[in-house]
Amino acid sequence: MGPLAAIKVLELGTLIAGPFAARMLAEFGAEVIKVEDPRGGDPIRSWRYLHEGTSLWWAVQARNKKSITLNMKDPRAQAIARQLALEADVVIENYRPGVLEKWGLGYEQLRAANPATIMVRLSGYGQTGPMRDKPGFGAIGESMGGIRYVSGHPDRPPVRIGISIGDSIAALHGVIGALMALRHRDATGGRGKGQGQQIDVALYEAVFNLMESTVPEYDRFGVVRERTGGALPGIVPSNTYTCGDGAAIVIAGNGDAIFKRLIVAIGRDDLANDPQLARNDGRVPRTAEIDAAIQNWCEGRGIDDALAALAAADVPVSKIYSVADMFADAQFAARQMIERAVMADGTALAVPAVTPKFSATPGGTQWLGPKLGEHTDEVLRALGYDDGQIAALRADGVT
Repeated sequence: MGPLAAIKVLELGTLIAGPFAARMLAEFGAEVIKVEDPRGGDPIRSWRYLHEGTSLWWAVQARNKKSITLNMKDPRAQAIARQLALEADVVIENYRPGVLEKWGLGYEQLRAANPATIMVRLSGYGQTGPMRDKPGFGAIGESMGGIRYVSGHPDRPPVRIGISIGDSIAALHGVIGALMALRHRDATGGRGKGQGQQIDVALYEAVFNLMESTVPEYDRFGVVRERTGGALPGIVPSNTYTCGDGAAIVIAGNGDAIFKRLIVAIGRDDLANDPQLARNDGRVPRTAEIDAAIQNWCEGRGIDDALAALAAADVPVSKIYSVADMFADAQFAARQMIERAVMADGTALAVPAVTPKFSATPGGTQWLGPKLGEHTDEVLRALGYDDGQIAALRADGVT
């Protein structure tokens, strides 16, 4: 059943941040009811590669969720959503600030009726401040939060990584916030009696939270961390190198004992025995020299030989994996990190397995992303609507 069995979640949002947060709760047993517009549903249904008209991304992003359709511009739909929100343990939303308030679904409006309400709100800039009303997507959060500035090579413009990392980072903060808020609610009286709260996650702040020591370094020394390509600045050696066959390899030899094993393995005993290089603070001024020695060694062999030699020396090392590499990898297979689930048309689809792994109450895939509005009737009946009322709502375009 998963550790979140009996937890009810209402998802009011689209695309990535809010839906990804709700997805994680669904993967671990929560009942997640996702509200979609009846005129097409969540836009992610049509993003990237489609199978029979529906995105493969949707299959993963909405797994284990129930889909209901509500035209939220209609007061009757707003009333249904309000009823669902008041019955939910957690409401997750990622609209612009103020939208839910217009629908009578804002945190304070729900809290007045149910003080135990927990609402996770994900937005570009948060619920307060001079930028609260501006549109903000993951790319904006990555830029303002600082990660884009340090990504790429020093002689080129900043780059993005190939996924929407800002949205996902914000979603994970939302999940952590929801779980902590549930713990607090249960400690103060539980469902219906405990103290709920609003979790305000700004995309740029979630990214900013990962920026390591950049703030105190700037405050104390005026240092602005810059782009360093594949290297980890100030931690030597930790970089990306190119092997003789053109494959890229990551070597993390920055621990003092690891550095010595690495340098011996590449045949540079002179560097291994240099007392200045015994500690990281001594290696940093000679970063270019050390990296050149490692690069020269890598160029003389293919990646398989390089991996084998460094693994034998107990040096942290890895090929940079593509998704094709993941499918062929023994570690991924042993950990069952790629599973096959059945789609609505009966075909099997490889999807990422649920993480993290629990020893007693693991999460899992119950079903892949549902059809648009697949659970509308079921959810409305649970709220007390009869078949005639449901048919009338559908005829009026409410659902």
